Amino acid sequence: MTTDFDNIPETALAWHRRGRGVALATVTSTWGSALRPVGAQMVIADDREIAGSVSGGCVEAAVIAEALAAIKDGQPRLMEFGVTNDEAFAAGLACGGEIKVMIEPVGAVMGVDLLADLVEARAKRRAVAYVVNPEIQRRKLVDNTHYPDRFRRDKSGYEGDDLVIIHNPPLKMIVIGAVHIAQPLLVMARLAEFDTLLIDPRPAFCSDARFPDQAIVDDWPDAALAKIELDARTAIVTLSHAPKIDDPAIKAALESDVFYLGCLGSSRTHEKRLDRLHADGFSPEQTARIHGPVGLDINSKTPAEIAISIMAEITQTLRGK
Repeated sequence: MTTDFDNIPETALAWHRRGRGVALATVTSTWGSALRPVGAQMVIADDREIAGSVSGGCVEAAVIAEALAAIKDGQPRLMEFGVTNDEAFAAGLACGGEIKVMIEPVGAVMGVDLLADLVEARAKRRAVAYVVNPEIQRRKLVDNTHYPDRFRRDKSGYEGDDLVIIHNPPLKMIVIGAVHIAQPLLVMARLAEFDTLLIDPRPAFCSDARFPDQAIVDDWPDAALAKIELDARTAIVTLSHAPKIDDPAIKAALESDVFYLGCLGSSRTHEKRLDRLHADGFSPEQTARIHGPVGLDINSKTPAEIAISIMAEITQTLRGK
């Protein structure tokens, strides 16, 4: 799922390269009822065109005005809105809310080369963090060997005097098996802003009529997954109940860095699955990564309820709770 909230750095760089004056506004801290998280961004052009958001309403008007001034004088800004601020009240921060916003003119403050490097990393699905010290105006990019907990939790914020803005690749869910549970699960995953892919070698199962607007690969999972990067932002769920379809996907997942691997089936089915994997050379430590039976135990019965339990378990695994 892609929205204008996802491609702010790309938009800023494109506008700058077209000769427009551009500034980036970034939420640096929040408290209370702020509607956008730390790291949320908006890009402002000198003709008042904007993309993205830093709050839920009228704070944007003040941010745009300051951004236009920053574009003219080439100086950064740090703005603060709190419960006593009229514009913050209008934006919905009245319940004890507070928000701070940093404004950086592109070129004068945020270097174009640095912005281009950020855009390139995002295009290559490399996890990076933009680190800025507002006091001494130091800016750099670091990879995910730094601040591993922030990368895992998708959580931007301050580390000492440094503001760390996390740029993770989009989340990706790959579902193996075009069964009934896959229908609500893929919809829920897209709502949770996962890129989704359905793999099933049986064309009759994965028709467009059953899965409208869904990316589908009607091939065997081992062949399909060999062409896909399975990284730490990827979840794989096997649902077909057919070992000849599910097992190749499970093996590929166990040999990768996927953050979640869940497999449908009863406890008895899962025991047989583990026996096959161990016979094929996978260790108990490796197979311990499998969530099986898949999903949180919420007594789910229907396909939609099972999909809810799977999505909840994926979220729990991703956020580390």
